[in-house]
Amino acid sequence: MAILPVERKSKEARREEILDAAQTVFAERGYQGASTEEIARRAGISQPYVFRLFGTKKVLFLAVNTRCFRLTLEMFQRAAEGLRGEEALAAIGRAYRQLLLEDRTYLRGQMAAYAACDDPQISAAVRNGFGDLVAYVERVSGAEPEVVSAFFARGMLMNVLASMGLQDPSEPWAQRLIEGSKSDEG
Repeated sequence: MAILPVERKSKEARREEILDAAQTVFAERGYQGASTEEIARRAGISQPYVFRLFGTKKVLFLAVNTRCFRLTLEMFQRAAEGLRGEEALAAIGRAYRQLLLEDRTYLRGQMAAYAACDDPQISAAVRNGFGDLVAYVERVSGAEPEVVSAFFARGMLMNVLASMGLQDPSEPWAQRLIEGSKSDEG
């Protein structure tokens, strides 16, 4: 029986695998409850390799959240491609709502980032990432601050409802909130 050669993954491929595993663990356990040991196990690597690539759990958490905000911004850009104004806002809103329905890990990871903002470095990173989203929405929509604020408030409401598992609720109060938040989607 011939032994197949083991395919060595690049450092960047391993880094992405660690980020994927870390996103899941941080989403499940939060920043404080997550362990690099569990992240390494889920990534199929040794814990020292996690530290070799990221240095500390905080640096890894920051990398996960930076990537999350970058991917969110890219999703906003794809959704609004070729659109401006209210059409762009509606398209971004629909795409974000779909993301929340499809990817609970994404949502829980995002909520873990907000919950970890007691740490000044994490708070600064979250503020920067969120600020990039706001700047893009302002630019693509050309909307007044009140409209942009209401847009993000609806997104946060969707986060809270999705966190409670109410994306498709049976509770009348949740149904009303969801229907009310769709009024701007056209």
